[in-house]
Amino acid sequence: MARRATAVLISGSGSNLQALLDAARDPGYPAAIRLVISNRPEAFGLERARRAGVPAVVVDHRAFATREVFEAEIEAELRTAGIELVCLAGFMRVLTAATVERWRDRMLNIHPSLLPAYRGLHTHARVLADGAAVTGCSVHLVRPELDKGPILVQGVVPVLPDDDPERLARRVLEVEHRAYPRALAMLAGGRVRVEGERAILLDERPGERLILHPSLAR
Repeated sequence: MARRATAVLISGSGSNLQALLDAARDPGYPAAIRLVISNRPEAFGLERARRAGVPAVVVDHRAFATREVFEAEIEAELRTAGIELVCLAGFMRVLTAATVERWRDRMLNIHPSLLPAYRGLHTHARVLADGAAVTGCSVHLVRPELDKGPILVQGVVPVLPDDDPERLARRVLEVEHRAYPRALAMLAGGRVRVEGERAILLDERPGERLILHPSLAR
């Protein structure tokens, strides 16, 4: 099977981008990272891309009068690079419904909670405020409504008594780095069928869509 040309959209350090780049080094991985786009020129993820030999482009949202014009420039970059799949990895811009629908079932996002719980911002602080025993991350297909869409992979992380939002975020990130490459492999490998708002994994192996933090995997 030919590897699917994939772009990663970022705004910051790009640690999930690095996880995807590392996975794609395997020639048997079904996706190839062909382009990285950042809306912030100072994003360290751009350097990660350059070190991996992947073209890195800045499309600074502040240079455009409207979201539509900004996204048209991103679309032009994706089209020029022959991109087939898009991963949002810490991309801190809400995309218009038109862009999301153009990439329907071909665009992934990762969110630091067990969706549908804790959509939106300040996730870890809200988890702690509620006294939840576990939290995690979800990789899902993107829909126009924020943090909604068919879920491919989820990772479960314990909430510890001495956690603060930063400490909890670091533990969740450990699982994100495992979940995102797995979900992209599923989509790029043609193993995902969408029925309504459910992602059906073809030939699913038990537990394949669930990742446990090492402290839970005992």
